[in-house]
Amino acid sequence: MNYYDRHTDCCNCFDKVDERVFHYSNQSFGITLCRPCQNWFRDILDFTSATDESINLYFALRFRGVPAILEKNDGYKTIDIAVPEAKVNIEVDGGHHNFNSQQAMRDLERTLYSYKKGYSTLRIPNSLVKYNLDQAADKITEYLVVSRDKKFRRY
Repeated sequence: MNYYDRHTDCCNCFDKVDERVFHYSNQSFGITLCRPCQNWFRDILDFTSATDESINLYFALRFRGVPAILEKNDGYKTIDIAVPEAKVNIEVDGGHHNFNSQQAMRDLERTLYSYKKGYSTLRIPNSLVKYNLDQAADKITEYLVVSRDKKFRRY
């Protein structure tokens, strides 16, 4: 796991951030981001459909050292959070994913598409992220570690 100082390091790339950039970033975005990552984050906010819950989960995973990617396009769809190193996609879903049968079928098709490429998909409800962010991020990180360890275990 990467160690960094949440107060002086960029939450995305972990580079050191000077005091002026720190204050601007926290005032503008609510998190510490270096200048290049501020531009990246503005693009995420302006040009994607990333939800607050997927953004919050992404940064919670990054805080735990997970090499996650926010809003990754796999050629078929955009994944909320991808962890290519572990071959895991994380979809943060609102209630309509459970109550709309057409949406549920599209989700199943997307999951199958990813599975055929060797990726598993974790579906995390918005409510879990909204009300239990730290616990959810801890369990997802544990899942990723166990998954990684199983891949490297010799029989």
